[in-house]
Amino acid sequence: MRAVIQRVTEASVRVGEQIVGAIGPGLMILLGVGQGDTLKEAELLADKVAGLRIFKDEADKMNRSVKEMGGAVLVVSQFTLYADTRKGRRPSFMQAAPPDVALALYEHFVAALERAGVPVSTGQFQASMQVSLVNDGPVTLILDTPAGSN
Repeated sequence: MRAVIQRVTEASVRVGEQIVGAIGPGLMILLGVGQGDTLKEAELLADKVAGLRIFKDEADKMNRSVKEMGGAVLVVSQFTLYADTRKGRRPSFMQAAPPDVALALYEHFVAALERAGVPVSTGQFQASMQVSLVNDGPVTLILDTPAGSN
């Protein structure tokens, strides 16, 4: 699995004219599911995200997690994170998981974050979405899990 994580002051996702997910301070996550990813990767990544210490503490150091600071997470599915652009000019998405597998692992990742006590809002799987956010810092990280790491 691959996640692009941005620390935000606010974020929302819109499908057409309707806002389907929105948060205040917290994390905006673009989540890609790759070939060979399993429930274990979803669990590992959710645990990492819930405990990731990228929010400032009283000493102005990045030392607090989204859970510790009372923030929320907005998760948006993003199969294009697995684009292969090494050949030609048109990206190949062969490394992305098929939609049925990706949906199950996306939902499992969201549920694992919720079980960790983090409020979660989501986009709409396989929809054309418009994402708005205010990146705080800016702080942007990319996390990868090894595919098939059972």
